[in-house]
Amino acid sequence: MKKIAIIVGSLRKQSFNRSVAKYLASMAPEGYAISFPDIGRLALYNQDLDDTPTENWVQFRDEVKAVDALLFVTPEYNRSIPGVLKNAIDVGSRPYGQSVWSGKPGGIVSVSPGDIGGFGANHHLRQVLSCLNVYLMNHPEAYVGNIMEALDSSGQIIAEKTPTFLTKYMNSFIRWIGRF
Repeated sequence: MKKIAIIVGSLRKQSFNRSVAKYLASMAPEGYAISFPDIGRLALYNQDLDDTPTENWVQFRDEVKAVDALLFVTPEYNRSIPGVLKNAIDVGSRPYGQSVWSGKPGGIVSVSPGDIGGFGANHHLRQVLSCLNVYLMNHPEAYVGNIMEALDSSGQIIAEKTPTFLTKYMNSFIRWIGRF
C-alpha cells in the first residue's frame, strides 16, 4: 500500500483548497492510502524547541515520515504561500539533517479565486520544496483559477472542465510517484 499525504495550506472551514484536495483524494486508485496531516495545530517553529519538540511537532513529523509521497494543495496569500504552510514545512525540515520531506516525490496544486490560479504560491512552494530535496513533478502543472465558479455552496466541484483536469493531474501524479 502506497501512502500519500495531502498537505492543505488553508485552515478555513469552507476552504476551496480542502474541497479540491478531497476531490484529488477520491481519485486515488486502489492500493493508495491518503492522509491529511493537520498543520493548523503546529506551534510556530522555534529552533530552541528542537531538543524538546512539542507533541504536535513529533506527531506531525512521524505522520509525514511514514508516507511515500506528498501532494501540496495551497492557496495564494500575497503572491506566496500561507504562513501556516511554511511553518509546517519548517517544522518538518528540522532539526537540521532530519527532514521528513527529503527524498519523497511530490506534487503541487494551487487554488485561487483569481484568474491565474495561485501561480505565485505554486512557484514559491516549488522553490522551498526543491531546497528540501522533494522530487517535484514538473508536468503537468496545476493552477486552479476561478475556483468560486467551479464549486457549489457545499464545496462540491460542479464546473465541467475542472474534474477532468484534476483527474488527469492525479493520474499523472500517481504515475510520477510510481517511479520512486
